[in-house]
Amino acid sequence: MKIAISIPESIFRGVKKAAEEQKRSRSEIFVEAVGEYLRKLESRRILDSLNEVYASPETEEERDARAAALDLYKRTVLEREKW
Repeated sequence: MKIAISIPESIFRGVKKAAEEQKRSRSEIFVEAVGEYLRKLESRRILDSLNEVYASPETEEERDARAAALDLYKRTVLEREKW
């Protein structure tokens, strides 16, 4: 798909130089840059969501579930280990 965009002259010169040095088209440089930007944006969204989830204090139900899981681990795994 073709699009028309407006960019500062300095960025255009930098993209043109990079494309020439790498023997790639300017379009390839822009596609790669936008793809990287979108990946970073998605990573930031995921990180923000995780931070929001883990920012709240642990509920009593979560503490009980964690304690039960630890007890199960101790009974099923640690008891079989030779100390």
